[in-house]
Amino acid sequence: MLRVLKSVAFVTYKEWAAYRSHMAVSLFVGPVLFLVQLLIWQAVFSSRDTVGGLNLTQMLTYYGIITVIHYAIFDFADWNLQMLIRTGKFLTFLLRPVSHRWFALSQKAGHRLLGFWLELVPVALILYFGFHIDLIPEYPVWAVISIGLSFLMMFLVNYCIGLTAFWLTNAHGIRGMFHLLRDLSAGVLIPLTLLPDALQKILFVLPFQFIVYVPTRVIIGSYELGGITMSIPQIVAVQAAAVLVMWLVSECLWRLGIRHFTGVGA
Repeated sequence: MLRVLKSVAFVTYKEWAAYRSHMAVSLFVGPVLFLVQLLIWQAVFSSRDTVGGLNLTQMLTYYGIITVIHYAIFDFADWNLQMLIRTGKFLTFLLRPVSHRWFALSQKAGHRLLGFWLELVPVALILYFGFHIDLIPEYPVWAVISIGLSFLMMFLVNYCIGLTAFWLTNAHGIRGMFHLLRDLSAGVLIPLTLLPDALQKILFVLPFQFIVYVPTRVIIGSYELGGITMSIPQIVAVQAAAVLVMWLVSECLWRLGIRHFTGVGA
């Protein structure tokens, strides 16, 4: 499995490196979106000192960290899987001695390895020196572990959405709806602590917070949601358990979904 991971990641890296100008466009997307957040929150804080217990500097730090994490965990497993199922090309993977899930994860590893130096590092430097956003983790080791777990969680959640194509054939509509729900529930659009307490408690038991919110709070150095406060090691342990649960969910959906595959379009 490690040889497969290395080989597929290397091939994917080389493939996307040939189109690196396409990825380089995202260098403008992250900073521009952050600039929009900067203008919005500057207007909000013009009439108050704090929002949800956060001052302007803390709010901008939150969004700056999210911007960088996005480049580390970006994933397209849902789109790729539903495309393979819809066109029937998924049939070829059933004949291979490697599970498609492991193959897709290996592809993501190669894609994000290229994105690390082509997207993440330049954007992090822009935010650090251009906007003076503090991106230095309070606990570097725990931050690396948490981002690694969010990398896996993002993949597993998206892969489960892609698996719905076994029943729907074309999962484009549900993907769009899910992405909006995922970003809202993961704290991408607004910090989760700004949501009502009852909703925060619900989000605590859902997998979405472990994609972005948890690694962001680990980098900041403190965690709190829905009145629940945990130390950094504790929340990272919970994140690891959530990743394991999500893997089991993906395995169950795979076993159920593969029975419905008819090779449409093949």
